[in-house]
Amino acid sequence: MRPLSEAMLLAQRSSSSQPWVRVKALDRTAGIARLRFQRIYAGPEAAGPQALTVPTDGSLVRARIDSTNNTLYTQRVADPSTKSDFTPWISMGSVSGDVALCSSGAEVLLFHVSTNRRTLYVRASSNSGVSFGQALYVGTAPSPVAWLAAALKSDGTALLLYATDNGRLHAIKRADGAWLSPRLWSNSLSRINGVAVLHDGDWNVVVAGRDSTGNKSGVWSTILGDGVNQPPGTWSNLKPITESQRGANFEYSAPFLDHPDVNRLFFVERVTGAEGHDHPFHTFSPPSASWLDNLWREPAAFNADTEHGLSIGHTTTHAWLSAADGVWWAPLNSPALELSEDVVSVTGKESPRSSSWSIELRNDDGRYSRPGDGDLGLLAKGSEVRVELGYVTALGGQSSPCAPVWIDGLEHRRTDGSASLVVHATGGWGLLSWQQARRIQTWSAGEAKLFQILRSVLARAGFELARRPGNFLLDNHRPEFIIEESEPLDLVVERLMSHLPDSILIASAGGFDLGTPSVTEESAYSYGKGHGIREARYLDPVPRHSRAIVFGSGHTGDLTDWSDFPALFDQPMQVTDPTLDTQQKVDARAQAEARRIAIYRNRGRITIPVNVGQEVYDIIEVTDPAAGLASAERRVLGIETRYAVGPRGSKYEQIVDLGGV
Repeated sequence: MRPLSEAMLLAQRSSSSQPWVRVKALDRTAGIARLRFQRIYAGPEAAGPQALTVPTDGSLVRARIDSTNNTLYTQRVADPSTKSDFTPWISMGSVSGDVALCSSGAEVLLFHVSTNRRTLYVRASSNSGVSFGQALYVGTAPSPVAWLAAALKSDGTALLLYATDNGRLHAIKRADGAWLSPRLWSNSLSRINGVAVLHDGDWNVVVAGRDSTGNKSGVWSTILGDGVNQPPGTWSNLKPITESQRGANFEYSAPFLDHPDVNRLFFVERVTGAEGHDHPFHTFSPPSASWLDNLWREPAAFNADTEHGLSIGHTTTHAWLSAADGVWWAPLNSPALELSEDVVSVTGKESPRSSSWSIELRNDDGRYSRPGDGDLGLLAKGSEVRVELGYVTALGGQSSPCAPVWIDGLEHRRTDGSASLVVHATGGWGLLSWQQARRIQTWSAGEAKLFQILRSVLARAGFELARRPGNFLLDNHRPEFIIEESEPLDLVVERLMSHLPDSILIASAGGFDLGTPSVTEESAYSYGKGHGIREARYLDPVPRHSRAIVFGSGHTGDLTDWSDFPALFDQPMQVTDPTLDTQQKVDARAQAEARRIAIYRNRGRITIPVNVGQEVYDIIEVTDPAAGLASAERRVLGIETRYAVGPRGSKYEQIVDLGGV
């Protein structure tokens, strides 16, 4: 249950309390900003390799290579905005291959390759790209250079990565002002189609290309150690961000990486063949994920057309994208759109596997006639909606935030001369059902813990996963697990959770919470004493099963509930799972099934004045002498919230579905 102040507790138990309901729309998903990029420049520049960096003065420094004449150009926009002029370019001479930019403070480094395709040069700026010095020699590659990427630390240490056309990646570092000898990485790809790097403790690297067999294309993460998660100078193994199926007609290239709020990655997906095309894709990591976790949202297509990718950078207020002939921007922190004053009614339904809300807004004067436009830009499909339930207390209006939902429909209504806009929104499970796996993904037996697999799956929909102490299987069972291509992620999570007694619920912070329901949990709240019950019905049903029997690989687990055994005359729930290879795992799975039998037993429902802190899976106590209940423990399995104001009547109540403990 969400914590409530003493003033709030007194208010919601009072028969004369006044509701206080807040509603707002935000441009984010699971607590992460949903960057809606707007193209603010479309120019005549020829396509070609390009790069972007943002020094700390907030200027945009861009570079591009005109593929028609192999000329390198640079540009600096001091105070970028929709009114900026992105047409002036300064020629830096003839080059070949790729170009890279990086910055720290006012220092900007521009890397390029000479016309012989092997000699590497750098031009430095100490004034945020206002001017660059002469080209200085960095090193010579053993074969033609195809791709460059660079990063710069605040202490002046710089790293240049360059990929040669034979699928090898080299790293050369500047330390104490001097460029050291290049070193070859320890991983293996048959072809490299692009590289990106960002320093965050270590040198975090993304590489696109083809695997060592040449049969599969993909985008992978790796680390060049700087002493945090990886020993200095060593490389971690490649981990897939996205991969094609073997023999599929896909190529991935041109990755660009930045950390405006979370790690954000752009790359190009090329569909080869007669009907081929190049399409940028983008993805991001949850806020708490480390680079080692390799947690990424399922990549999504971006509305642009470029084979050279979109470089990404950020100021304090905006994220920026750049191509040779285009510039895009998106606000990082859009202010919330307040809707509270226009709310006519709110209906919410929450359960362990779903949640939905409908918010009706008055529209008698046409104020919501064009949702999604202008000042109503955040009132759009996919935007996050936060409903806060509360009361007017002795200290003023106070509210408690419910779990976030996301707009999945906007409905205009006209009835009896009145007009309204109804915002329909779905919860985290709904977002999971929208997201399908783009590729087959396989974990072999022993490769990953159940928790690691579950966390990875949720990240593919953009969600974090927090946990409390969990079931033994969560950290000790490493089953073989396969995600099929196009399988909805909610079904994937359901399959994973079938192994566990744990609950997994969307939390008010925006991610999912994982915990194990226990019969020893303390009650979170009491009804019938202090907080009244308006209506009630209580059930004492015969359960569908009296036993949980689990057959593993050479082991069997058996748990029996003898309390209803005579009525059922032995109705077992049987599970066969050959991945359970120890007695402890089999027993844990049997306990999981037994807990589900006990919890998901319909024990009735109560109608109450709204408890603004109530959450699904809370244990509550119910006292109702007429039904013979005195502090009887029940588990909350569903909450329906109803709020309405206006001439059609007022209402502020909840219907709480009860289950076993």
